[in-house]
Amino acid sequence: MSETISVSSKIPHKYLRREIKTIFCPGCGDGMVLEHFIRALDDLATAGAVDPKKVVVVGGIGCSGWIPTYLRLDALHTLHGRAIAVATGIKLANPDLNVIVFGGDGDNLSIGGNHFIHAARRNIDVKVVMINNSLYGMTGGQVSPTTPLNTITHTTPYGNMESPFDGCKLAEAAGATFIARWTTAHPYQIISTLKKMIIHKGFSYVEIISQCPIYFGRYVVGMENPSEILNYFAKNSISVQEARTKGDVQGKFVVGEFQDIQKPTFESLVHKEIQEVASKG
Repeated sequence: MSETISVSSKIPHKYLRREIKTIFCPGCGDGMVLEHFIRALDDLATAGAVDPKKVVVVGGIGCSGWIPTYLRLDALHTLHGRAIAVATGIKLANPDLNVIVFGGDGDNLSIGGNHFIHAARRNIDVKVVMINNSLYGMTGGQVSPTTPLNTITHTTPYGNMESPFDGCKLAEAAGATFIARWTTAHPYQIISTLKKMIIHKGFSYVEIISQCPIYFGRYVVGMENPSEILNYFAKNSISVQEARTKGDVQGKFVVGEFQDIQKPTFESLVHKEIQEVASKG
């Protein structure tokens, strides 16, 4: 990568609520995503591109849904699957705010799937960071909408028979204007993409394939060592450009930035209509 990323240990402390202890298990990828987001935000704030005082972070229920509570920013911890709905209300009420949602694959694509597709359809300027560990990590390793076929979980003891969602394809079909995917083995790329996401105008979806050594490691890849899982991610990742050429990407993680386009945002259209109606008395 051509960008220089600061390694100062002081940066996280500017944005973390240090009086709160995290619940993340040792080796969990959620802490890595939290740190990458902080560095992306600090780079933008230092450059004057973003005012942290106008950033609102929203989380649902699940391990990754706790990320906003550790940030020294305006934050809301919402109901399971309702983070995008709450974020939509915040953005409509105050379009000047930069609203960012953190959640997992279950929170966004299962109970929150309806809110996900309609927020993308409307192209509301809300950013969604989905940490995908391919199952429900906090509640015991149950099957989720992104669990690979034939995977054994607590709720699929004979193997998962449901085809998993591809979150990026779903976001594209629904109308999202910024779409990307990386794994936790791609820290530099994650930070670069998060910076683009934060300043993008329109519904943004960034998926981060993450290790859950306790459940994903045991059930999905048969590894409990976080370093081994990161190596597995790196070895089995393929760029979106290469994937489009090859066609067959079974068993691979397709990574990169899939889409970055502009079109009118939902909140801009709503407030334009409000002004037009108000001007008519």
